Amino acid sequence: MESKIVPTIWPKGKELPPPRESIAEERLYRKQRLAAACRIFGKLGFDMGGAGHITVRDPGDPTHFWVNPYTVPFGHITVSSLIMVNHEGRRVEGEGQLNRAAFAIHARLHEARPDVLAAAHSHSIHGKTWSTLGRTLDPLTQDACAFYQDHRVFSAFSGVVYDTDEGDRIAEALGDGKAVILQNHGLLTVGGSIESAVWRYIGMENAAQVQLAAEAVGTPIPIPHDVAIKTRGQIGSEIAGIYGFKPYWDMVIRDEPDLFD
Repeated sequence: MESKIVPTIWPKGKELPPPRESIAEERLYRKQRLAAACRIFGKLGFDMGGAGHITVRDPGDPTHFWVNPYTVPFGHITVSSLIMVNHEGRRVEGEGQLNRAAFAIHARLHEARPDVLAAAHSHSIHGKTWSTLGRTLDPLTQDACAFYQDHRVFSAFSGVVYDTDEGDRIAEALGDGKAVILQNHGLLTVGGSIESAVWRYIGMENAAQVQLAAEAVGTPIPIPHDVAIKTRGQIGSEIAGIYGFKPYWDMVIRDEPDLFD
């Protein structure tokens, strides 16, 4: 069953695609995309030791989520190596070790935001660098507009997040946005699909890289407010995230079919 690739149901118009016909098929779909997302993060250099975690809700019980196991390299993640945990931090399925920070952050995010299906966090270099400034990103490019006035800064860094109380504070800082910059820590993105959460992380890391480079050589000219808002509506949606994820998915399933093991 694990080796069968569950196909994507592509959106029609502006509506999100419907779920698969059975809970089992939907679960496998999400696990396959989650495993692929980890491989993508590995390819893009978003890994650093045991840091970094991506989660997606289980379709059978929304109080449970799937996550990559602690200390397993992103590039080694397979569908069968993923673990499922509940919002109390108990491993329900799988043999891997749970990253306590993943539980403290993601469990509280998923509980605070019923609309969030997936969340992604890692210690990528440009996002981590930008986080030290304690500022939101500016709408400097078309791609950066996806996050315009739709992301926040969590400024209360207090060390590695092992406490669910801090997870609650991060969820509060995120509010109804699609991303939060964890000051002195890194980036965290969420979405109504595993695809959009991951694509948003990639896009936010890229936006941070561009703004760091632009400010290093001069004074960037931001996109006007009304144009930035319009552009956000065009490229910042869930559907845009699903399509943005597609090229990376296609690359991984062609080059790394062992992820379905």
